[in-house]
Amino acid sequence: MKVLISGASVGGPVLAYWLRQHGFEVTVVERAPAPRKGGQAIDIRGAALTVAAKMGVLEQIRTMKTTMRGMSMVDGDGNEIMRSTEETLSGGRFDSPDVEIMRDDLVAILTSASDAGYLYGDSIAALTEDGEVTFESGRQGRYDYVIGADGLHSNVRRLAFGEESQFLHHLGMYVSIYTTGNFLGLDHWQTWFREGIGGGAVFSDRDTSVMRVNLGFEAGPIDYDYRDIDQQKRLVQEHCSGLRWEVPRLLDAMWKADDFYFDAMAQVRMERWSTGRVALIGDAGYCATPLSGQGTSLAMVGAYVLAQELGADPAAAFDRYEERMRPFVAANQALALENPGQGAAPESVQRAATGITLD
Repeated sequence: MKVLISGASVGGPVLAYWLRQHGFEVTVVERAPAPRKGGQAIDIRGAALTVAAKMGVLEQIRTMKTTMRGMSMVDGDGNEIMRSTEETLSGGRFDSPDVEIMRDDLVAILTSASDAGYLYGDSIAALTEDGEVTFESGRQGRYDYVIGADGLHSNVRRLAFGEESQFLHHLGMYVSIYTTGNFLGLDHWQTWFREGIGGGAVFSDRDTSVMRVNLGFEAGPIDYDYRDIDQQKRLVQEHCSGLRWEVPRLLDAMWKADDFYFDAMAQVRMERWSTGRVALIGDAGYCATPLSGQGTSLAMVGAYVLAQELGADPAAAFDRYEERMRPFVAANQALALENPGQGAAPESVQRAATGITLD
């Protein structure tokens, strides 16, 4: 059987790996011209650690994990109001079994392990109920299954289920992520800041010459083009220009960043994640937002479960996939709503992270 996966971030390569183990012929198509660089520190927890171990990549992931020494918080004047050398807001306690890793490092590991064919710089333009796919490049192909692992603004979801506005539930926040030179001299350290409706974090890890920046703000739904980077940078500038501390310098650096990412904090909620030959995994079908701390784990576990069910009984696979994943997704989406903007309680994250059985 031939499977086309749209999206080469986390869920796509994991699904490709497990489908290859079941004998499927797999192609992954990715709109970006090459594996995407940059991104934030992401967490692998609970059942997702099991998936990584089963893939044989857990030790490699552990060698690439972040090695933060701690974190601090500052006010608008730069005064330190909190410090910890036992945990960070992004990764939790240092004595936890969870693994925090930079997104681009994880993607490189998973892509290398997946043993699939990758089509970069292309995307699905049209698909039919019988599996005929036309790509934006003009090439065509027929596939037994088409899987959307293409994120919050999933192209596959739009083509198969309709416009995204009926599925996205905005949580009133926006975030930008980008890389710049480490002009603050951070050394394996995170500094968080908040002032009014804006704030974020800066941190530097293994390569202390560079600094990752998270800069965000609270706002209601904004109509913008999610592919127009300049427009998105203008939105961040507009909403964050009144912030103090080092934010003016961070905004100047933003305009020079070539790995800029921006999006709303929004959840995807759907009655079904499949129709005909098409199914969705990860953010495309059930984005929980970074506020949950579980987006990466949801994508990895969802990919594993779907591949397992397709390998066991393709005719019943989509129904079984939804039956197994629905409670896990619900628990993890609830995390983002517990304490918006502050992060879920650690014990809640651990319960949700392990709330599914993997055979």
